[in-house]
Amino acid sequence: MFKDIRLHGYANEQIEFYAITAGTEAYNRYFFNTDPTDPDEIRFFSPGNEFVIGRKGITHRGNGGSFCEYMFGVDQPIADLAKEEVSNRLIIYGTHYDHRTGTLKFSDRTEGYHSYDKIFFDGNAIFNYFFALTGSAFTGAMHEQQERIVKVLGKALKRSDAVGEEQDNLIIDEILNIVDDPGAHLFLFKLINIKHREYSDRFKTLYFNNKKITDSDFQTLAALAERYGIDRYQQERIRIDVMYKHPDNRRIVDEYRKILIACNRKGEINKLENARLTRLKTLSVRNKIPGALFYTLDEMLKKDKKLVDLEESNYISETRQILEGMFLSERHIESTIEPEDMLKLLFAKKQAAENRDHAFEEMLLDASKACDEKIRDGADISILEGYSYIITYFDRYDATSSAINQLAFMENVRISEEMIRSLLGNKSAFDMLAPDLFTKLFISGIFEDKYLGIYGRKKVTTLAAGLKLIEENRLTTTALLEQLVRIDNDERLYLTLLEHVKDRIRNFYSKYATKGDQDALKKELAEELNHKKILSGDIPAHLFQEAILTIKKEAVYIHNLLPQIINENNCLLREDFLENSGLDRFYVEELEREFFELNGLNLEDLYQIRKGFN
Repeated sequence: MFKDIRLHGYANEQIEFYAITAGTEAYNRYFFNTDPTDPDEIRFFSPGNEFVIGRKGITHRGNGGSFCEYMFGVDQPIADLAKEEVSNRLIIYGTHYDHRTGTLKFSDRTEGYHSYDKIFFDGNAIFNYFFALTGSAFTGAMHEQQERIVKVLGKALKRSDAVGEEQDNLIIDEILNIVDDPGAHLFLFKLINIKHREYSDRFKTLYFNNKKITDSDFQTLAALAERYGIDRYQQERIRIDVMYKHPDNRRIVDEYRKILIACNRKGEINKLENARLTRLKTLSVRNKIPGALFYTLDEMLKKDKKLVDLEESNYISETRQILEGMFLSERHIESTIEPEDMLKLLFAKKQAAENRDHAFEEMLLDASKACDEKIRDGADISILEGYSYIITYFDRYDATSSAINQLAFMENVRISEEMIRSLLGNKSAFDMLAPDLFTKLFISGIFEDKYLGIYGRKKVTTLAAGLKLIEENRLTTTALLEQLVRIDNDERLYLTLLEHVKDRIRNFYSKYATKGDQDALKKELAEELNHKKILSGDIPAHLFQEAILTIKKEAVYIHNLLPQIINENNCLLREDFLENSGLDRFYVEELEREFFELNGLNLEDLYQIRKGFN
């Protein structure tokens, strides 16, 4: 049985540490001391190894290294990102990767110093582990010891679930069991950023409640970050990591990564795979999953992969010609951006966004750098004016697209007069370029999206009509806001009713077809929702009937149609139901997933049925 001794302390007001020695006769191997001249440092040492914890950082000498759980949304080696089972970052002292040979190179120079800022910036923002080993297997030249550690422990440490779960005992057991040396001793040091942990825990509590952060919650988090001096980068990576770990988000993002990994291995993305990726991205908007999760995966796994059968060359070529035209050196050549050019760039941006083609943004970034360099070297200021003209419209595009897509595909969106006024101003700017440009860029495509739900369609329809009436002085922003809020409230109450009605029918009502049963159910629900202060007064009859009708359609699909669709692999029957039932595609796909999981069916069969119509 392994034994260990642990020392718990604080390096400063922000950094907490645990120092552990584990192995047989650990009490004879645990050496540490403090320097009377520097009481802020504590030194741990064993034969050939030393680890010093100070107020501002750590110093190490000897073998070993560090490991931590990868945080999602930050740079990760492609080799690790492409392996689903790899979840941890492992650094071995004195090693570097030789790109020429594709191998690790080991050195005898393993000593070093790391500040706490660097440790929690390069590694995990919350906690990081450092370790050293002694034993018969870890003797000889330092580079030989380090190579031995990688060969024996590398694979296990990069894949261990115990690291992310902070199960120190299990980490110790895993390492010593793999080493399999009765005389081996493990020195494990765990560093915790107390302030980052509190921020992470607070954000997780708020976010996991209902998958959103209210304005007041965000202000609370901002105040906490300001009080603790947590920079914006650390706040963002902590929030993204927490959001990724929400079970609903993780399922979607991991599926997206799985598809991209397969595409990465074969070096291309075909039309079918691109369609699936698009569906997942649309679903991510509905589930309020941050785009940064997907952008990182696209950058690492999709970069330089051939897009098979996707018409992209024309708009990329056209964009390059327009951007390059700004930098023509000959003075007699007109290089200003005309409205016609801006129209081409906006539609190119729209197509690039639909294809998730980062080549467009990369060209824009290159143009920005070139613009800065030429201005620095004395070029005419008109170059900067032309680029600013483009960026102004692109900023308007991004703000408008984000607002309308949230309204169309997300529930409980915060709608305000400020948002309406912003959309109204942007609509005016776009329509000045070309008649009905706003509709062509942002409205028409949404109505063609199969994942647009009933309430999303109502909101977008109301918004489009309302903006036009405001321009004609036939409606006020306040009146349009009231219309949108009313639809949003109906949607929220409908979803609440659907959930409660399903629960009641499942537990109390075997039948709900008669008017008497429905009246009793409606009365009980009204009392419960009024008691919970979700509702004030009676349940609107049309929303109650809509919930009942949805459940009836769901029952028909789950019990009658879906088994037939599966048995016959009948994608046309499925699509016919989706087109004519009026049920949201998101909702039906979730029902299908639950049905497959409940019955132990292979989800890949479901994907094949869905693909059959796409």
